Amino acid sequence: MTAAHALNESVIPWFEERDTPLLRILTDRGTEYCGKIEHHAYQLYLAIEDVDHTRTKARSPQTNGICERFHRTMKQEFYDIAFRKKVYNSLEELQVDVDEWLIKYNQHRPHSGKYCYGKTPMQTFQDSKHLAQEKIINKNVQSDSLINQTNVVR
Repeated sequence: MTAAHALNESVIPWFEERDTPLLRILTDRGTEYCGKIEHHAYQLYLAIEDVDHTRTKARSPQTNGICERFHRTMKQEFYDIAFRKKVYNSLEELQVDVDEWLIKYNQHRPHSGKYCYGKTPMQTFQDSKHLAQEKIINKNVQSDSLINQTNVVR
């Protein structure tokens, strides 16, 4: 599965199901995410969907600290335990357990991090949905204002 395929099949639909626009996405500078828009499926897909693409600083994992912390937590709380308890016969079998763990992580496990303040990530997302909707309204108002200014200048 490519990064563009994941966007199309999972990421964008997830946000659409929750009636929340995806305004920006942060990735590292890997080749699966970066390239010239006209030649790169991921970049082209983001452009078509009008999603701003922000990239982390090169060789600077602290600029993607939340993701780096998530990877460490997943290793410690899932993989280290799962591989001691069970022998997986296929990636599909492992994926089932990963998906179950992700539901617990996102919907049931309180987080003490910078943005969650003891809530689950899903609660934090739900509580902040209005911010994304306000940004899209402001973006549309600014766009309309620019169009009106352009028409007045002519």
